[in-house]
Amino acid sequence: MKKALVILGPNLNMVGVREKGVYGTETAETINKDILSYAKENSFECEIYQSNHEGDIIDKIHSAFNKFDGVIINAGALTHYSYALRDAIACLSIPFIEVHMSNIHAREEFRHTSVIAPVCKGQICGFGEIGYLLAFNALKEMI
Repeated sequence: MKKALVILGPNLNMVGVREKGVYGTETAETINKDILSYAKENSFECEIYQSNHEGDIIDKIHSAFNKFDGVIINAGALTHYSYALRDAIACLSIPFIEVHMSNIHAREEFRHTSVIAPVCKGQICGFGEIGYLLAFNALKEMI
């Protein structure tokens, strides 16, 4: 069975509570259950990890070495400025897929640039929670 890690960055634990017009009304807990269910249906063993702390996320990425076949990452605001996160992703040779629930290119200008995109296999944004499921489909094709 393939192993996937889903990493959720700062404030993604507050989805369903924060900015409902941007992120929707589904709670983080419900979305996580949907992700785990979809992963299982698609023959993935899946772990979901959420942290509001950059260093903890970097440590989790490092721990994926020789443990996971691919990573789906929604780095939240870290996407736009964390070169440390970018470098951590670049350390591993497994595929990373960047996901954002909102369309970052249609939002504030500072969100238009992703510093992690160049070290990810691809980016999915603007489809809400379905973006995570689309990322599993992409991973399945890559692994």
